[in-house]
Amino acid sequence: MKRLNHKPIVYGIIMLALTSCAVPNVADIKKARTLPGEAVQTENSEDKFQPINLKAYFTDPQLQELFEKVIEANPDFKIAQQRVDIANSFLRRSKMDLLPSLEIGAAASGDRYGKYTMEGVGNYDTNLSPNIAEDQKINRDFTPNYWLGARSSWEIDAWGKLKNKKLSAQKKYLASAEGLRLLQVELFTDIANLYYQLVALDNRLAIYQKNYKLQQRAFEIVLAQREVGKATELAVQQFKAQNNNWLAEIEHIKVEIVTVEQAITTLTGSYGGGVKRGKTLMPTNMEILNKDINIEAVIHSRPDVAANYYVLEASQADAKAARAAFYPKIDLGASFGLNAFSAGTFFRPASLAGQLLGGLMVPVFNKGQLKHEFNVAGKEQEIAFLNYQKSITTAFNELQSILKQTKIYEKVLQLKSEEVGFLDRGVEVSNDLYLTGYANYFELINSQKSKLTAELDLLQFQHQNTRNNVLLFKALGGKLD
Repeated sequence: MKRLNHKPIVYGIIMLALTSCAVPNVADIKKARTLPGEAVQTENSEDKFQPINLKAYFTDPQLQELFEKVIEANPDFKIAQQRVDIANSFLRRSKMDLLPSLEIGAAASGDRYGKYTMEGVGNYDTNLSPNIAEDQKINRDFTPNYWLGARSSWEIDAWGKLKNKKLSAQKKYLASAEGLRLLQVELFTDIANLYYQLVALDNRLAIYQKNYKLQQRAFEIVLAQREVGKATELAVQQFKAQNNNWLAEIEHIKVEIVTVEQAITTLTGSYGGGVKRGKTLMPTNMEILNKDINIEAVIHSRPDVAANYYVLEASQADAKAARAAFYPKIDLGASFGLNAFSAGTFFRPASLAGQLLGGLMVPVFNKGQLKHEFNVAGKEQEIAFLNYQKSITTAFNELQSILKQTKIYEKVLQLKSEEVGFLDRGVEVSNDLYLTGYANYFELINSQKSKLTAELDLLQFQHQNTRNNVLLFKALGGKLD
């Protein structure tokens, strides 16, 4: 008998395997640009900065209640939680891909072979053989086939494709978790800004109402002066016009309050209603600003930066998985169970059957498709790095700007507070001078208006400083627990 020569087959497989190894390399993860050495740090700082806690930073109890409502009912937050669960499901599935699959089941089929087919002739010839027993003869009219057992298949991860897919799913899950934390921080900062906007509007309303009452006293003085001929009708009309202007502003502030309350109830998933709030704006947390802040650590602890880094790691893992697709695919399979062509012999030990399979598939004609997929994965990795670098640059500049602005606001607030004090005294002096005839009604009106403007300016700067302090929590990578 002529012996088959298997060498050409073996050599062909080796050549195909070698050609499949000629694949491009995956780029290493790039490092972000080094932050400036003069990173913003406080002067005369003695203590090291520690991550700030939400409740320790925002101490207003009414605001903390709004935070809890956001977590309980905000639809955007609920949607983000579902996306995290989806990412976790992908991660669990990727872990299962590394394990062999196992199926348990039963199958039954029947065939009627034609008389002039290979199977029909073979069955007829088999039944005539003296080497088989009676129960081994095949029913030629209708040949059944019964099977009960288990089948297993396993892709050998020799090149790390499945491992990198699992790593990619893991990093995407971590990125989604950081994305959830980022959304939570942004919702908290939005709620805090709206809450303190309400407080500022309340204070603005109080300033107008207080100054309106003070101007009413001056108006009464002018009316009395007109009765005795010491003031003109023009002075009375000027005071009436200013009174109406302030009353209109008071009503407009009430409209703004309703609008902001509606925005808060929408974020908290409520159906309208008022918003409980305090009376004071958020002061500057000088204790934090007097500590030595490690800018590098703070920036990389922020959820936006962390999420982008996890996406970068996931993109590299995807690129490695795309590269591994160029190599031969190795599959193992096995089946074991009962197999027979008659029901009477199905459960006999002799019906036990098994099969082992092994496969090696080398990509040849789909090389172009694999190259395109690898190229896309490489570009995705580059995009992920650019987003990561962008998030670091944004975070650094944001933190630097907020820290500098906070110091400037402290000086501005001090100067504006002194200005309000001076003008308070000026209103009293103008009233006295008007009564003694050393000041006219125009100076009296201007002193009232200047005092109101100064108080509104002070409130505006206090509100801007509060917004700055709210953003500082996000910029410093505040902890939520």
